Amino acid sequence: MTRKERFESIIEYFKIHQPFAETELHYHDPYQLLVAVILSAQCTDKRVNVITQEFFRQFPDVESLSRTEVPDIFELIKSCSYPNNKAKHLSGMAKMLLTDFDGKVPSDIIELQKLPGVGRKTANVIASVVFNKPAMAVDTHVFRVAARLGLTIDAKTPLETEKQLVKYIPDELIPLAHHWLILHGRYVCLARKPKCNECGLKVWCKFYAKK
Repeated sequence: MTRKERFESIIEYFKIHQPFAETELHYHDPYQLLVAVILSAQCTDKRVNVITQEFFRQFPDVESLSRTEVPDIFELIKSCSYPNNKAKHLSGMAKMLLTDFDGKVPSDIIELQKLPGVGRKTANVIASVVFNKPAMAVDTHVFRVAARLGLTIDAKTPLETEKQLVKYIPDELIPLAHHWLILHGRYVCLARKPKCNECGLKVWCKFYAKK
């Protein structure tokens, strides 16, 4: 099987068995998703969704967040990982959105990465989910699943994984494929104990073939 055929087969499987896939973070607008994704670094979506319920009640928009002191932000997010850094990032992000972007979340990946707390992965998530751009965000799930399936070869970094994936996935499917791989890694292709017997992709999976 060629690499191209492997991609085509796996994409076709997902299109049939999981035609709809989306982020599990709760949000209503670009600002809310940006906050949620910043909070989600090294933290579960489930925990983030608990935190953002009250967070968005107190800070429903960029303006209200920008007027808030870092210690007050910390108090609301202290149950997530790295709350000190994230509180500073959220404060700085809100202020920069107002001063540099007229209060609007930019769609450009380079512009997004100027915001405090926004790296390439976060920028790709926003560009993909909010603006439906062909941006492949690579988290630990995507990195692991892509390598196990054989979609990537010897990719040592998230950026290498991203470049290999977007080379073979049609642009219009990249936003969807991002969620396919994340959800598959979250619920089936687990890091320590992958559920290979339940996996419909094992016929194409290089990891399974070696077992």
